[in-house]
Amino acid sequence: MSNRIFKIGLICGGPSKERGISLNSARSVMDHLQSERIEIVPFYLDEKKRAYEISPAQLYSNTPSDFDFKLAQSSKSLSNQKFKEALRATDIVFPTMHGPYGEDGGIQRALERSNIPYVGSSSTACNLIFDKFDSNKFIREHGFFAPASAVLKIYHKDHKQIIDRFFKEHKIKRAVVKPANGGSSIGVFSVTTPQEALAKAELLFSKRMDTRVVIEPFAQGIEFTAIILQNKFGLPVCVLPTEIETDYTENQIFDFRKKYLPTRQVTWHCPPRFSNDVIERIQVQAEQLFQLFGMADFARFDGWVMDSGDIWFSDFNPISGMEQNSFLFQQASRIGMSHSDVLRYIVRNACHRQGIEFPSFKFLVSSFPKKNVHVLFGGNNAERQVSLMSGTNAWLKLRQSKKYDPKPFFLDLDNKTVYSLPYALALSHTAEEMSENCRSAQAGEKRLHNLVEKVKLRLALKKEEVSEPFFLPKKYTLTDFIKQAPFVFIGLHGGMGESGTIQAMLESARKPFNGSGADTSAICIDKQKTTLQIEKYNIKNVSVIPELAVQSATLAKLSNTKNEKKLQLLWNETCVTLKTRSLIAKPADDGCSAGVAHLYSAQDLATYARLITSKATQIPSNTFKNQVQEIELPSETPKTILLQQYIATDSLRVKANRLKYTRRSGWLEITVGLLNGNALNPSITIAEGEVLSVEEKFQGGTGVNLTPPPVSVLPPELLLKIKAASTEISKKLNLKGYGRIDAFANCKTGELKIIEVNTLPALTPSTVLFHQALSEPKPIYPVELLEMIIQSSNY
Repeated sequence: MSNRIFKIGLICGGPSKERGISLNSARSVMDHLQSERIEIVPFYLDEKKRAYEISPAQLYSNTPSDFDFKLAQSSKSLSNQKFKEALRATDIVFPTMHGPYGEDGGIQRALERSNIPYVGSSSTACNLIFDKFDSNKFIREHGFFAPASAVLKIYHKDHKQIIDRFFKEHKIKRAVVKPANGGSSIGVFSVTTPQEALAKAELLFSKRMDTRVVIEPFAQGIEFTAIILQNKFGLPVCVLPTEIETDYTENQIFDFRKKYLPTRQVTWHCPPRFSNDVIERIQVQAEQLFQLFGMADFARFDGWVMDSGDIWFSDFNPISGMEQNSFLFQQASRIGMSHSDVLRYIVRNACHRQGIEFPSFKFLVSSFPKKNVHVLFGGNNAERQVSLMSGTNAWLKLRQSKKYDPKPFFLDLDNKTVYSLPYALALSHTAEEMSENCRSAQAGEKRLHNLVEKVKLRLALKKEEVSEPFFLPKKYTLTDFIKQAPFVFIGLHGGMGESGTIQAMLESARKPFNGSGADTSAICIDKQKTTLQIEKYNIKNVSVIPELAVQSATLAKLSNTKNEKKLQLLWNETCVTLKTRSLIAKPADDGCSAGVAHLYSAQDLATYARLITSKATQIPSNTFKNQVQEIELPSETPKTILLQQYIATDSLRVKANRLKYTRRSGWLEITVGLLNGNALNPSITIAEGEVLSVEEKFQGGTGVNLTPPPVSVLPPELLLKIKAASTEISKKLNLKGYGRIDAFANCKTGELKIIEVNTLPALTPSTVLFHQALSEPKPIYPVELLEMIIQSSNY
């Protein structure tokens, strides 16, 4: 092939509820396929399927809502003809839309009609597998196991009769209700009675999530998911399946949160703990079904190893999710393939199938030696899962750097042991998994090798297509790790990572590292110290939120029913002192989302005190009024709890591509990123509940961040005022490299009320720091931003 640039058209978004995850998938494809030989041309479809050609920078938005309204107001959608012409100008199209229109054959049919080559299965295959009722009926008719199921149609009046008959005929004690044509995790409910099943079905119909709803028995067995890749000979090969271990009691299921946010409620095992015989049966049947459906290039099948010994493939996904540590990348990494390796493999074979020449890639040695960077993440505090997302993202992004050569390292749950990580283990789903995988790697090495070699042989992989062979993790003490590290990129959050502890160790060893020094870190981790320090500075237009510190031990005693009157008195006095009717409670010295709750009464305070002092791992959703999501709690009981005045904010929502702003108090919550002492364009953060959840802060596809704030909300002169005040705070606190200020901003005066200052802000794929850097007059892309953070330490 000549040296011309190969163009891949990337289509994301669409009308599905999973459009946010589509954005994450598209971002991964762009990050890991774009190179000197490949140009990614992204297109976005809004909820009405109108097409827009978007910039690569917009793919770093947290959700489509972040820029939906901007597109509707400032950009013109492409006509059908212009869209076709733009797609034809690329060499091949890669659809990364999930759910309806992306996986049901809709976009595929449109591309086929226009004779535009694309990656993935045909419209016929997608249509056949997408309907959960029809696909299970189809595989049953072809001799594969599938339990009985029933289907309800939206305008039919027989829903109750069908459900009652289904429960009675099949002696159902627990069932699953889900959209027939939805994704694999949204709108899925576990029920135990016909009445509950009917209620959930009617809910799905009322939300117009589908016109058909499927009811099936809840599977008794072990859940798994398997990636299938088609090799250059057109043969499907099932990679190593992943076993999904989760708690199915209390009607829980493997839902959206468990699939897309690292959580202790679910554990992934790859390879699975099944016998080799069961693994082989899964692989063979998955490959047979891939061919039976007439699929192409790649797919993900979800299923169950039933207690009866049967294998049931319950869900078929023609476009697997491609988030950073998704099943596709996790399973591919187990056979030695990096993100780039597996994506190139899929696109190369799609091109080969359609007679398109794909550029060849060889391992290129940089003409300039790169500097080693040791990226450290993990630890044992409440934000360790966010640390995993931050650390792995920084490591993966820096792999594209021409200046630095990053290596991933995991700080174990004891906060004393460090492991060097092979590529595959760096993609572990949670800190707990990573810890277990490191400790058990040697024992499982022989079995893994045998399973891997079989798959590699059948995929017909060349040496250059497998760039990340497995190696056993090397164990260090934290002290020894620091001694041998040329530069430590701290990807830890909260705890010793932000308290100044690790910074002091690195300063003592004279080792360079990212972020602020030990003294500044020790102040900023303690929210009360930060408040007192900022008050001392007396910065114009800057104030702090009124608060009161209470010892956890005191709260624990008062939460006892015998002390009900004393607790009520504390509540009343605190509310009077802070001039508030309700309170924000938070640990004085943990991460920015751990243990933060809005409390409305003394009874709420008692509940909060009991949970935070009883080693509970989280506060269940709906424990408190307007609490939409679970609240992660610190792993250790904090010594001090801060009770703060609740700041009521203006109402700001993005609905139907329009920004709806209702002024109330004049205050809005904002986040200001800091880079080398200067404030970036702030983001206005919109919470689903009343306190930003860990999902909204760090999980791609959830939460809305408006960056920069719309002029109609925050005029330019006030924006400059806010940036100037933030820059002064940064300089007074002696923040180094980068940081983040969370605050309430007054949209009439530009005044700031500081919530907290973070010395090591999250660097997850969808964090606001990347959005803000990209919104600068000269956009700073993620790799460049990370390089700037490292260079600020003179390394």
